Amino acid sequence: MKFTYKRLLTVAFALAAAAVILLPTASHAKKSKIPVLRMATTTSTVDSGLLDFLLPNFEKKFKVKVEVISVGTGNAIKLGESGDVDVILVHARAAEDKFVADGFGVNRRDVMHNDFLIAGPPANPAGLKKDDKGPEAFKKIADKQSIFISRGDKSGTDMKEKEIWKAAGIAPAGKWFMESGQGMGATLTMADELGACTLVDRATFISYKSKVKLTELVEGDAALFNPYGVIAVNPKKNKYVKYDLAMKFIGWLTSQEGQKLIGEYKVQGVRLFTPDAKK
Repeated sequence: MKFTYKRLLTVAFALAAAAVILLPTASHAKKSKIPVLRMATTTSTVDSGLLDFLLPNFEKKFKVKVEVISVGTGNAIKLGESGDVDVILVHARAAEDKFVADGFGVNRRDVMHNDFLIAGPPANPAGLKKDDKGPEAFKKIADKQSIFISRGDKSGTDMKEKEIWKAAGIAPAGKWFMESGQGMGATLTMADELGACTLVDRATFISYKSKVKLTELVEGDAALFNPYGVIAVNPKKNKYVKYDLAMKFIGWLTSQEGQKLIGEYKVQGVRLFTPDAKK
């Protein structure tokens, strides 16, 4: 593109206007003494509405602000490794344990659990049964080549899905197998539009149930257990993280108060998470 003097002048004015808009915000940020806790977390804690319910209580009690980055568990862990966040709240135990073992995280605590389920269209083209085991259900889907939407984003849900495909002895591929590369809510919407099956955490499914025509096709398998953990980023690896603030959050989240709130949170009269912190 050719940049004329007039175009350069236009760009200069645009940048100047942006600076005028941003400067008051920056100035306000400098004057503000409210500490900020940066948290990376799986999309399910956001899509389910849980954090909107929990965080105002923590922020009010400790006079802090929590900045939430909602991504898949894999990306949340990467943000912790790079020191771009102070704490992570995720749901992929093997990846969490590696994060701690590699020295990037400390003081992991159990927080809560729910479960995964296989959702799909009421017509149930794969012929799934409610009490099918996860690998058995995935094998039926592959055999029938029923459309399946995978998140494919290295999230906790994606990691669990890959475990089930492996247990079924199947490397899914073909036109019937698609990856959304998006969060759980967007993946559910895509599955609904295509009349496809997908693996979903129960909290997000219940939160979206009124928005989609999908139904629970398979649930209850012990292999679909879905635990969540909270981990502080190791200050020895990243000296700029707010470790003390992260530990305040971990302490509160796993306290009687935090656990009570988690247990009380419901959508459409259904409790989405079961508190897990050890007393």
